[in-house]
Amino acid sequence: MLINLIESVYRLLWGDLFTIPLGGGIGISFMVVLLFTAGIWFTCRTRLLPVRLFRDMIAAVCEKKQGRDGLSSFQTLVISTATRVGMGNLVGVVAAVSAGGAGAVFWMWITAILGGASAFIESTLAQIYKKRDGDGSSYGGPSYYMEDALHQRWLGVVFAVIIILTYAVGYNMLASYNLQSAFAGFSFYGDHTAFVIGLILAILFAICVLGGAHRLTKVTGALVPIMGVFYVIIAIVVV
Repeated sequence: MLINLIESVYRLLWGDLFTIPLGGGIGISFMVVLLFTAGIWFTCRTRLLPVRLFRDMIAAVCEKKQGRDGLSSFQTLVISTATRVGMGNLVGVVAAVSAGGAGAVFWMWITAILGGASAFIESTLAQIYKKRDGDGSSYGGPSYYMEDALHQRWLGVVFAVIIILTYAVGYNMLASYNLQSAFAGFSFYGDHTAFVIGLILAILFAICVLGGAHRLTKVTGALVPIMGVFYVIIAIVVV
């Protein structure tokens, strides 16, 4: 039943809404239409912000943190990047180029520009509607501005549940499974590969998360640049 539900939702969001009669037919899904429409709208409303303020973005990343207990712009960037750079970036690019040829790279650039405007609007709303905790720290996000701006608390609750499942199952569990599968393929730890790799990942995860935001930023601040360098090197080797 759960699998049927997931497949139904997938077909609704990513199934072909209509087909463009080019090169044997190009299927366009509802999510592609929604994301491109929102991206084009936000890009026009912000007057091509990702391009126009690119220099300011670089300068903002280099800013130092203002408070002793706060996070710098770079630390915030690496935490955000850590949630995005992964297997999807590698496998997704390979699949896109394999299916669409070199022209797929151009459309990935366009998508990045349009997505940058959407991400800016999303982050701006999060800053406007963020809340202050008793100790002075801030918290917020889409669920909160869905409740405060749209006055639709139920929508915020649904989003929160979906995003928890996405990160817990779609990201962490899937990445852990792929990692232990890679080790199992080379017969590491025999029949206990899944348990050993899962235990190691659980311990490392606990060390990072239980140390709070500052330990998390230190870990990601060290790992993300290394991830980025290896990502570029592997991309150059593949090309």
